[in-house]
Order: sequence, then C-alpha cells, then structure tokens
Amino acid sequence: MYTGEIISLGVAFSWTITAICFEYAGRRMGSLSLNIIRLAMAVGMLGLTLLFFTGTFFPMHAGGEAWFWLAISGFIGYVLGDYCLFNSYLLIGSRWGQLFMTLAPPSAAIAGYFILGEHLKMNAWIGMAVTLSGIALSIFGKGAGISPKITLKLPVKGILFGIGAGIGQGVGLVFSKLGMDYYMQSVDLQDEVAVRLVPFASTQIRAIVGLVGFLVLLFVTRQGKRFIYSLSDRKAMVSATGGTIFGPFLGVSFSLMAVQYTEAGIASTLMALTPIFILAPSYFFFKQKITLQEIAGAIISVSGVSLFFFS
Repeated sequence: MYTGEIISLGVAFSWTITAICFEYAGRRMGSLSLNIIRLAMAVGMLGLTLLFFTGTFFPMHAGGEAWFWLAISGFIGYVLGDYCLFNSYLLIGSRWGQLFMTLAPPSAAIAGYFILGEHLKMNAWIGMAVTLSGIALSIFGKGAGISPKITLKLPVKGILFGIGAGIGQGVGLVFSKLGMDYYMQSVDLQDEVAVRLVPFASTQIRAIVGLVGFLVLLFVTRQGKRFIYSLSDRKAMVSATGGTIFGPFLGVSFSLMAVQYTEAGIASTLMALTPIFILAPSYFFFKQKITLQEIAGAIISVSGVSLFFFS
C-alpha cells in the first residue's frame, strides 16, 4: 500500500551508507578517481541486472529522445553535481555534504517550474525559506571573544561545493523524469518486468555519460598515475564498492522507482532524511562532534523540504 514511501525510506538509509563509504574512500584516493571507479562499477552492475532480466547489457530499446534527456541529466547530476558532492566530502565531510543535499528537492521544484511548467505554490517558497534557515542554523555559529560575531563553521569552498551538489542533483532529477517519460513511450506497458527496469536502465544511461565525463576530466588533468595507484588501495576499493552498491546501483535506481509509486514530493521528502540518519554514523565512525544546534538545523532543513511539497 505504501510501496513508494517504503522505497523512499530505504533510499535514505542507502544514501547514508553510501556517504560514509565514499567519504572514507575519497580521502584515500581522491574525488576524481573515486567517481570513475564507482561509475564504472555502477555501469557494470546495472548492465548485469539488465542482462539477467532482458538479455541485453545496455538499454537498447531506449529511443533517441530518452538518451538525449537522460544524458543531460547524467552530465548535470553526475559530472557537475557529484563532482561538487565528493569534493564537499573531502572539505567538510559527508555529514555536512548531505545537509546541503536538502537543497535538491527545492532545486528540482524550481527547475520543474521552468523546464516542465510545473506550478509553484506559496508553501513551496515557505519551504525553501525554512530549508535555508535550517542549513544556516547548522553552519553558522558565534565566534569567541568579548564581542562575538556570527562566523562560518565551515570553509567557504566546501559550502560552495555543497550548494553545487544539491542544485546539481535537483536539476538532474528533473531531466531524469523527462528522459524516463520518453523511455516509457518505447516500452511495452504490458511487460511488467520491462516497466520496472526502466529506472535501472535510465540510471545506467546517466552513469555512462557521467563515466565518460570524468574520463575526459582525468585526461585533461593528467591524473592517470594517481588513478592507477588508487586501484591497488584495497581498503579504498572495498569502501568504494560498498558505496557503489548502495549509491549509484541501488540508491539512485530505487529513487527513480520511488517516484513511480508515489508522488515526487513525498518521495523527495523521505529521501531527504539522510542528513538526520547520518548524524549517528558520523559520531561513531568519524568521531565528529555534533551539537544540538546542528541537530536542530538538520531537522528544520528536512522539515522545510516537507513544507516545500505539501500545503
């Protein structure tokens, strides 16, 4: 009865595990190498899934328009968005990086307004203000001294990467929805297996584009030696594999599946709970100090996401 809602909660837990794994792996091998490795793994995992159920490794039945819009989604969401996300992990940690990901649903709604012509209600603007307030509460604090001033707890560069990550995922999701709509036009709706695999096939197309984008970046930046060295780092590879399974493979695919079973607003809100779920693992695994102000900020930010979609 609540299939979409259950899937969405599962995605939030999945992304929590992914964030922890990728923060650890990223610190050992660097964000560029990690992105290439995890996307290559994701393409392979998704391809094997399609091969098992459909007999083809790639989504051969997707039309040109589906490939076009999903490719744009992959470039914005993976290349730009995830480049920012993984660099934010290195600069401010996965806990803070995931907090900025609460900007994704508002970004998706605004992009949907301009790209898909979706209507924005007043509660959407209120929700955005609450979300931003929650983030601000978490990242701002009082400096020490006789006349304490409001100061940033995080480096500006890390904050900018976090903002870029949230916006990238939100805008990428809108283009994903557009691409899947075109994909569904080429699928036999009577074939339940094919319909259910559309999110996985769509994710693979996005991952392929993302992989190509990062390979080009690897060539331009001449980091080939570091990439090859990363492959021999066993601990980093194990962590990257775990993050890939719960992220690009299961997490992203099921996030697209969730919007097939429930409203996008409900799915996005539940999936945005990751900043709250990640607080405990960050404390136990990375020994990061967590204040009541930061907890309150995370809760307010997620509450803002809820207001953004519901009146």
